[in-house]
Amino acid sequence: MTETTSSTKPLISALHTALQHLTSSPFPPVPSPPSTSKRASVALIIRLSPSYAHPPPTSTSPPSDLATFFSQPWTQHAVPEVLFIKRAARKGDRWTSHIALPGGKRDPEDADDLAAAIRETREEVGLDVSPDNEWALQAGNLPQRLITSSWGKKALMVLCPYIFVVTGGSTRVSMQPSEVASCHWVPVSGLLDGRNRTVVEEDVSAGFANQETGVKRWLARMVVGKMVFSAVRLWPGESVKCLESPAAEAEGEGWGVWMKGLVPGRTRYEVEPPLLLWGLTLGVMADFLDLLPPHNALGLWSYPTFTPLDVRIVIWVLSWRFRQSKQREVQEIQQNRIPTVEVGLDAIAPGGNLKEGGIHGLCTGLDADNDRTRMKSSAVSTMLEGYYDIVRKGVAIALVGRTSVLIALAAWIYARHKRRRTLLK
Repeated sequence: MTETTSSTKPLISALHTALQHLTSSPFPPVPSPPSTSKRASVALIIRLSPSYAHPPPTSTSPPSDLATFFSQPWTQHAVPEVLFIKRAARKGDRWTSHIALPGGKRDPEDADDLAAAIRETREEVGLDVSPDNEWALQAGNLPQRLITSSWGKKALMVLCPYIFVVTGGSTRVSMQPSEVASCHWVPVSGLLDGRNRTVVEEDVSAGFANQETGVKRWLARMVVGKMVFSAVRLWPGESVKCLESPAAEAEGEGWGVWMKGLVPGRTRYEVEPPLLLWGLTLGVMADFLDLLPPHNALGLWSYPTFTPLDVRIVIWVLSWRFRQSKQREVQEIQQNRIPTVEVGLDAIAPGGNLKEGGIHGLCTGLDADNDRTRMKSSAVSTMLEGYYDIVRKGVAIALVGRTSVLIALAAWIYARHKRRRTLLK
């Protein structure tokens, strides 16, 4: 228990400092680009899970602000957790079964982006984080960002992350079956643990072929394989399944399950796939995590690449100078910053300078000073600016290389066959 207390106190203190800064110095709203008016909001919901040895008092009044909440002795020994959801399985949905934060698209009746985050949270997981709930505090926001298609410059929407702290009351979730398959409260310490960093492989052939199905996509998949993205494995402290969700229902279907049922005495064991945080949600979380020690959320991220070895080697060679140059630029940004607020790779710089990020972003570096924050550029946006042009070129060169090898091999086989026929005559 002593070890847990000693490791928790610094994190609680850093969390309080970060939330206090975000509350007092919110990031400015980003206007929608001319090409799209769509906006979406997500809620980063934090709760403190009390330790067994230091429970909260049985009767207390709701704290009016963060300082009052964190001044309570029991909070210094608690475990901070973040709420993640696993999206319901829906055919044709690009976010199906992904790990995400509660949230969704802004509706016309929403007063603003914050109202959209509050409404979506209530609808998806049944938690009330509105000002009407005395046990919920709004703790600022994270940088808003423009979400684009993976390979083009097509703007999809502006994403607006907001932070909420549940200070007491009930945190029991009530999930919307069509949207959420399960909810997971994940300790912040696990998100910061480098041992949980991994990768995820995703099929991006639709982006290359510019179509969801058909021969072009099949050929693209054959050429580039899958794309490899940075990820973090989640180890929840508490998980709740929605038994009405399509994802839960799908577990009991399929020929394999039906055939196993025919074998007498055969026991079926459930094996849950790991919960992997990656892509857009990892980008949002990296913005937040870099506020906490050891302030190295940039290490969550690495340049995306592909599974085929030849494509990977070509991209690595072509991007070597590019990566070295970008690394120097990032170091210049980081050397000039104080306690930092990190900004997502797909963030939009103030003043209308739209930066493309795609859906697999991470973090950047911003100065904690409010005025200078507005002037800093995104570190990972800087690192990725121009990278996908190299990726396209690398894929093309790898394809030409494969074709050349096949032609050379075919020519060698033909020449050898022709020579044998000549000798036989």
